[in-house]
Amino acid sequence: MFLYNLTLQPPTTINVAVVGHFSGTKQQEIVVSRVTRLEFLRADPNSGKLQTLLTHDVFGIIRSLTPFRLTGGSKDYIIVGSDSGRIVILEYNPTKNKFDKIHQETFGKSGCRRIVPGQYLAVDPKGRSVMIGAIEKQKLVYILNRDSAANLTISSPLEAHKSHTLVHHCIGLDVGFDNPVFACLEVDYSEADLDHTGEAFNNTEKMLTYYELDLGLNHVVRKWSDPVDARANMLFAVPGGNDGPSGVLVCSENFITYKHQNASELRVPIPRRRNPLEDPSRGLIIVAGVMHKMKGVFFFLLQSEEGDIYKVTLDYEDDKVKAIKIKYFDTVPIAASLCILRAGFLFVAAEFGNHRLYSFTSLGDDNDEPEWSSENFMDTDLNQVSAYFTPRELQNLERADELESLNPLIDAKVLNLTDDDTPQLYTLCGRGSGSTFRILRHGLEVSEMAVSELPGNPNAVWTTKLKSDDEFDAYIIVSFVNATLVLSIGETVEEVTDTGFLATTPTLDVHQLGDDALLQIYPQGLRHIRADRRVNEWKTPGNRAIVKATTNKRQVVIALTGGELVYFELDNQGQLNEYQERKEMTANVQCLSIGEVPEGRQRSRFLAVGCDDNAVRILSLDPDNTLEVLSTQGLSAPPQSLSIIEMMDIGTDASHGTLYLNIGLQNGVLLRTVLDTITGALTDTRQRFLGARPVKLFQVKIQGSPAVLALSSRPWLSYTFQSRLHLTPLSYDMLEYGSNFTSPQVPEGIVAISANTLRIFAVEKLGTVFNQATIQLKYTPRHFILHPISRNFVVIESEHNTFSPAEKEKTLEAKTKNGFQFDPKLLELPPETFGLPKAEHGKWASCIRVINPFQGETMSLVELEDNEAAFSIATVNFHGHSNELFLVVGTAKDANLAPRTCSAGYLHVYQFVDEGNSLKLVHKTQCDDIPLALLGFQGRLIAGVGKALRIYDMGKRKLLRKCESKAIPNCIVNLHTQGNRIIVCDMQESVHYASYRPHDNRIIIFADDTTPRWITTTTMIDYDTLAGGDKFGNFFIDRLPAETSEEVDEDPTGNKIMYEKGYLMGAPHKVSMIVHYHVGDIITSLHRTTLVAGGREILTYTGIMGSIGVFVPFLTREDIEFFQTLEMHMRNEAAPLAGRDHLQYRSFYAPVKSMVDGDLCEQYNLLPMDKKRMIAEELDRTPAEIQKKIEDMRVMAAF
Repeated sequence: MFLYNLTLQPPTTINVAVVGHFSGTKQQEIVVSRVTRLEFLRADPNSGKLQTLLTHDVFGIIRSLTPFRLTGGSKDYIIVGSDSGRIVILEYNPTKNKFDKIHQETFGKSGCRRIVPGQYLAVDPKGRSVMIGAIEKQKLVYILNRDSAANLTISSPLEAHKSHTLVHHCIGLDVGFDNPVFACLEVDYSEADLDHTGEAFNNTEKMLTYYELDLGLNHVVRKWSDPVDARANMLFAVPGGNDGPSGVLVCSENFITYKHQNASELRVPIPRRRNPLEDPSRGLIIVAGVMHKMKGVFFFLLQSEEGDIYKVTLDYEDDKVKAIKIKYFDTVPIAASLCILRAGFLFVAAEFGNHRLYSFTSLGDDNDEPEWSSENFMDTDLNQVSAYFTPRELQNLERADELESLNPLIDAKVLNLTDDDTPQLYTLCGRGSGSTFRILRHGLEVSEMAVSELPGNPNAVWTTKLKSDDEFDAYIIVSFVNATLVLSIGETVEEVTDTGFLATTPTLDVHQLGDDALLQIYPQGLRHIRADRRVNEWKTPGNRAIVKATTNKRQVVIALTGGELVYFELDNQGQLNEYQERKEMTANVQCLSIGEVPEGRQRSRFLAVGCDDNAVRILSLDPDNTLEVLSTQGLSAPPQSLSIIEMMDIGTDASHGTLYLNIGLQNGVLLRTVLDTITGALTDTRQRFLGARPVKLFQVKIQGSPAVLALSSRPWLSYTFQSRLHLTPLSYDMLEYGSNFTSPQVPEGIVAISANTLRIFAVEKLGTVFNQATIQLKYTPRHFILHPISRNFVVIESEHNTFSPAEKEKTLEAKTKNGFQFDPKLLELPPETFGLPKAEHGKWASCIRVINPFQGETMSLVELEDNEAAFSIATVNFHGHSNELFLVVGTAKDANLAPRTCSAGYLHVYQFVDEGNSLKLVHKTQCDDIPLALLGFQGRLIAGVGKALRIYDMGKRKLLRKCESKAIPNCIVNLHTQGNRIIVCDMQESVHYASYRPHDNRIIIFADDTTPRWITTTTMIDYDTLAGGDKFGNFFIDRLPAETSEEVDEDPTGNKIMYEKGYLMGAPHKVSMIVHYHVGDIITSLHRTTLVAGGREILTYTGIMGSIGVFVPFLTREDIEFFQTLEMHMRNEAAPLAGRDHLQYRSFYAPVKSMVDGDLCEQYNLLPMDKKRMIAEELDRTPAEIQKKIEDMRVMAAF
């Protein structure tokens, strides 16, 4: 078995976000790290929408990012700290829209190691030097400068190592133009390491240390060190030089401290929420923050672990700080990074869930929120004093945009419940009260603006401007079988009759001609409407009618019955002139297309004609050889529509657009062929199956660039995004005809018809693979299952350290009895924004939810009581109740996660009632450990209870234990079965193959794995083969040897496997590993499925960071060799951006085996043309053939 890995959706998590002037313009941009990818975002200052301009896979783990600017420069560079053991400096190239690697300096081993720098990056605010630090011991300082040609230079590293020291945080201090200083939070554990009593460990101090880079002597010295609170976790640099007093804010548990050399220490408490359920002894820490400078002032926005943002300001005179002031600002999702943009935006890169862009409505200075100052807490013990505030809805911020994120993606299923062309992904995402159940459909999200009914079923629609330089469209023209309706576009859309259009006949085409004229083509002729309402008509000769027509601003071509082509061209006086000769085609004309007139030209040179002899011909429109056939392309079916369009695609030509001929066939296939602009030759044909209906093509504008709307059984859009061509379906109803639409209300939209309705919609979020429908959940989801009869999903949710509703009431009652008074409004805050109140360790809240995915509603919800938490779920068909499907949920009471213990485990059996919309408890059975895996097995239930594998049958009062095996080493997390074979997945000891012997009711383990693995998910590929993922981000496939499998199945007594001697301290037989690959994300679900209609079976996986990908099996040895060779060349020619070696990365824990990285192969399209040709020559092919093969691998199996 040999597989090809492709990413369908890259990780959606963000671990670092930085802001800067990366393009060298005045506008600020955001660069985010999605762990394995770099993404470049821009916020539109007018609309407040975020646009993704570039995304690049670095084939490594990005641990830290920081922007920096050389003194006096206007452009920011990006420094990347990764797992490559190298420091990399990148520059964004706006003309080519890519990241250029400026410098790459090696300093250590690869991998995320404790003593190899890369975890921390701190840059001097004046851009003179950068410190890259490890978690332990090593810190390196690089000096950054310019050479005589104004290019960036980087020095050799200067060491600032200190052994036996752990670093908690590291920043660059703002000291103006003095020697650069870096501040670190450090703990020296050398004494604690040697003291066996543990006393030195308890007395260990955390120190704030300043390291100074002496630019004159070119070395780093420890300048100053001072003890800080043992729970200090974060540092923020205070502006210095002419902007402020310099120094650092040290964030610790419950308070914030200002510290600086030769300055007095100031402390202020972190305000806490007023909440009757709050435990005052629980500490509160700062998890993210940002400092923003404006003219003459600066402030900090610091976020606590509950999501509350505080505004922190300093009162200072000269360089002496008098007080720190803190006040509550607003509450947003807990962030991994916060960025403030000068245009008035706050970007919140959320730790979990969707990322958000907020606009500032005020800076929080003029509201009545209480403010706390360090002056009030000079003499008091801060451990006793607490400041309280009342949380509220947003007051200073307003949500402007949202980036959807699936992180963490906990579980998923690939199912086609709606009977579409492609299946949907049903996913469990998020953590805590921000958790969601999401339905992902392949397609672009559509914003519907208007839907209006028409008097009948129209067959076509167009929009037109009155003059060529008008910004907006003036008319919508709708054609019916026997009439034409003209609607004017204004504040409202209404019918008009005095436009010069003929209303008593159907229309074939409408276009704005020349500067200010309109053209209507109808079956009996042409109607040329001049600006002064004069109408010139051209009538068809004899009884012949116009069957097809195509037009642009200056040219018109019509096809008459019998296959005759008539060509018209606009002269300089704005008069339409017929070309003297007509062209007789040998077959009936099915469709026509003419391209737009290129800029600076008089005419488009080519006409495409599709005939019913299954061929498309390119005819010349040059005056020298008008209507001569230049080239012909044979087709597999009659053509339905054609479209000649020029589009940008970096894959074919990065410098200018490529002319494409799009051909829609009657069998639902879309062909895209490159049309040579000189000779008219057709080359490099790509094809894609769109649906069961004939494909109709329409030219539209998307984000200012030309695009093609292709309508089949669902609408598709071919468009350019990040200089690459994309063909993606729209998540919308089936449409019959479409046209471009612009108006003051809808600057860029599409008008279309569906049955008897006229629809106006816009496509905004380009580049997305899936659009999402979201259902809010209450607690962190764990697993879910489909009830096949009602097609409802049952989700189990459980949350640690949280009050269940019953426990919450009990606690409040007890507090009320003790005379505690509180405002009931504090308990009514929406938990999606403010989170759930924290309870003490060991408390659980859990529920079972029935969801209807079609209505997007919760049908019923069962709260678990007695501190029980749900961990596993299965639907089982029991022997005695063969007509009924039961739901079994595995729960644990008083569960503790580490070490894994519980006071009791339970198996709840529920009946589906009310047509599968609600649940009724039948009984619950106690067991002695947490049941983490459940599965229906031959009319019974097989359960993994801790390390015991048990078979239960249905009883009247509880489940009856029928059989048990205790041969599993640690804990069962997953089960699969086929026939009498059971595959058991152990939490940390990989997979075990077992056989159930019915005649003596025994389960015997006969094979296991040689490699211990921490299993996260598995799926059976066939009877002997299992695919799985582990918690280190690896994907593997294990196979049981065929002879072993046959031997076990053909042993009638089963005695042979029972008495076989164990091998290597395990089972007598071993499975062999046939595939191994490091995905770079922890795989949370695996499915054997088909994603495209008529496509091959593949493995689809989801990762915890929100990534979705596929493994496609190769069909021929020739393909394997081709892609392996291409991958080898790509490793040499396109070294990963962050400096990681690609082969090492994919072999992170074990050597990569039987897998080709499709993401790397697809970067072939990004290479310069000379490198493409060089690799193509090595492979004995042309670059176009290689690109077609890469594209085919994706479109034949996935999207």
